[in-house]
Amino acid sequence: MKKKTPDSSANRSILLMTYLMAGLFVCMMGYFGYFLQVRGENVINNSYNSRLDRFADRIIRGQIFSSDGRVLAYTEKGEDGSERRVYPYGSLFAHVVGYSDNGKTGLEALANFYLLSSHMNLVEQTVNELSGVKNMGDNVVTTLDAGLQETAAAALGERRGAVIAMEPDTGKVLAMVSYPGFDPNTLSQDWNALISGDNTEAQLLNRCTQGVYPPGSTFKIVTMLEYARENPDTWQDFVFDCDGRYEEGEYAISCYHGTAHGHQTIAQAFANSCNGAFAALGQELDLKKMNGLAGQLLFNGELPLALAYSKSSFTMTEGAGLWEILQTSIGQGNTQMTPVHNALITAAIANGGVLMKPYLVERVESAVGEEIRSFLPETGGELMTAREAEVMAGLMRQVVTEGTGSAVRTDAYSVAGKTGSAEFETGRETHAWFTGFAPAENPQIVVTVVVEEAGSGGQVAAPVARSVFDAFFAR
Repeated sequence: MKKKTPDSSANRSILLMTYLMAGLFVCMMGYFGYFLQVRGENVINNSYNSRLDRFADRIIRGQIFSSDGRVLAYTEKGEDGSERRVYPYGSLFAHVVGYSDNGKTGLEALANFYLLSSHMNLVEQTVNELSGVKNMGDNVVTTLDAGLQETAAAALGERRGAVIAMEPDTGKVLAMVSYPGFDPNTLSQDWNALISGDNTEAQLLNRCTQGVYPPGSTFKIVTMLEYARENPDTWQDFVFDCDGRYEEGEYAISCYHGTAHGHQTIAQAFANSCNGAFAALGQELDLKKMNGLAGQLLFNGELPLALAYSKSSFTMTEGAGLWEILQTSIGQGNTQMTPVHNALITAAIANGGVLMKPYLVERVESAVGEEIRSFLPETGGELMTAREAEVMAGLMRQVVTEGTGSAVRTDAYSVAGKTGSAEFETGRETHAWFTGFAPAENPQIVVTVVVEEAGSGGQVAAPVARSVFDAFFAR
């Protein structure tokens, strides 16, 4: 038998070490390539990366445009060389475009890397740098439609609330309005007043993405979906007799303003937003499965959204008490939701169960209009099956044709939606909600509205959505 010599053992060890080092080198180069192509931009554009702002020493911050070509932000240079960021529309786009003084928010933060990059002619850039002249930064073209933004803001008026509009099949955000707002042109002067503890208006808060509200009857979409999922063959057999007040044990649930809906099929109860029917229906649900559905619909988790946002919360778990079940089933209790989250669930229903990631940047262009980069739609996952989405879309259509959503009923186009009137504090008026899409049979736009302390969703929020729908289909 041939014995291994000391030299052969050493050679084997050296060979193994060589393979190991080669493997580590390949892995390192692979990660380096991944970082450059996938992670690098996010790291460079991180708000904690102070070195990025040093680009401003040699680049004039680029412009931000709406999708219809209007300038939403630009940098004005004074005769003394000073620079001032200008927002031509004042407060209209304040929350979504954001600001670049006192930190950065909105698109100013999201697109910071692009706005402080320059793709001017290389020779021109070199000459400018040698002569101490700043280069023009790249411009960002957004998905925002200025006309729809104006319409949404006008429809909301001077009522606290939010309006968001998006394309369900692409995820493009078309409008994002939050009121009250602020003027980014005078932010530095107004800053102390805006952040003062005596200020209760929360003007800096983007209510579309950061405002959390009880969803009220818009949450019946979730309750209805869970019931249909647990009873795929018999859900349509549910009936309920409503006298305006539902009592169970020591607890009572009233329909809005005590309305007695009479004998209701499940479709009618959904269309008429019958609290009694859904409180009764909620007691039949498997709470563990209900909690699982809430997670699948992105409650208590991350949203595929690049802007700063608040998480929606759903707290009912297996073993919950009767009162919590009754309240949660109708969108009250501890459930909290942001308007953008409500819009995303609605968009998934409109898009056959598939959620498209919402996005705000259409493309990046050089200062002379040459396209540098474009952004394409991305899927954000399947929130429900195509069949479930079809069922929910049909029920939401009936809300408009026969129920509380009559304010968006028109012969010009078809709408599917859900209204809500959310209680949040005893003795104060309810928040008004509407979320829906149009056309119902071939959805092109989703609109979600919340108006704080405004009363009925059908009477207040739905007309705001109607204005946005009208403007969209009149383009």
